[in-house]
Amino acid sequence: MTERESSRYIDATAADWIARLDRGPLTNEEAQALEAWLAGDPRRRGAMLRADALSLLSESAGALAPQFEPTPFAPPAAPPPPGVSRRRMLAWTGVGGLAAASLGVLAITTQPAAAITTGLGEVRLVTLDDGSTVMLNTQSGMRVRYGDTVRRVELLYGEAYFTVVPDQRRPFVVDLPGKPLRAARGTFRVRKLEGKPVDILVDQGGVWLGEAGTADAVLLRANTRLVLPDAAGTPLPVPETISTDHVSRALAWREGKIAFEGDRLDQAAAEFARYSRTRIEIRDPALAGEPVTGLFAASDPAGFGRAVASVFDAKVEQRDGAVILTR
Repeated sequence: MTERESSRYIDATAADWIARLDRGPLTNEEAQALEAWLAGDPRRRGAMLRADALSLLSESAGALAPQFEPTPFAPPAAPPPPGVSRRRMLAWTGVGGLAAASLGVLAITTQPAAAITTGLGEVRLVTLDDGSTVMLNTQSGMRVRYGDTVRRVELLYGEAYFTVVPDQRRPFVVDLPGKPLRAARGTFRVRKLEGKPVDILVDQGGVWLGEAGTADAVLLRANTRLVLPDAAGTPLPVPETISTDHVSRALAWREGKIAFEGDRLDQAAAEFARYSRTRIEIRDPALAGEPVTGLFAASDPAGFGRAVASVFDAKVEQRDGAVILTR
């Protein structure tokens, strides 16, 4: 009988693999060896994710300098080098596409019996019993109900990024108002904010919205987005194809950042309010409508205010728990 590996040994091996991935793309032989290792024990996927999170946690999502001038996002000048990179390899094995956010507590838990929630400015990484993971954004909540025939998660409110590993016996279902979201494997984000329609974005793989096998079920493939209609019974719109840059901006919160591209300044201020108790007040209507583009640290509204003031020739003050912008 083969002796079962200890959790400590698995964690140490996972850390070695992450260190190897950090040094550069894997060769085909190394990639096959990693995939074989991950397939050997379901605990190894969770260990790989923990090692990845701890490694990335040291990469600070720092604030932008005061003189930063927001510029539009642009695609890379050249394609990435050949081989298997850290991100690609982790994504293929069902544990990747995750960055350890430095907004607050980064927690790794097992299957819960009750709701899991995050507070203001907190991001939590949850590893489920099957190796699937959920990263909860600030002020979010979910409930997990795993059974013999289905893996079911209900997003109560907020925003979550799901990484689903295959299980031929049990589909992965996210309960949404009116329609379930089903996935066999892949990565996707669901956003369910108060007063706004449910927003689904697929990063990798594909998910079905609606009951499997029904005529009104909709397939969402990689790099697509679908906003559910508010009114019950309204036909679903056609999924919108989006660029990889758009996907990266929408998921920037996993790295402790907020990305804007042409958003109104007052909309940007409202987004910052999801992450910090420091309010951004804009006391000039014309300034509130100015478009903002750039990547900003979610935990630093003051740094955002200084950057905006320098670009739009505005005045910034910080008092009474608020960042005040005027002209």
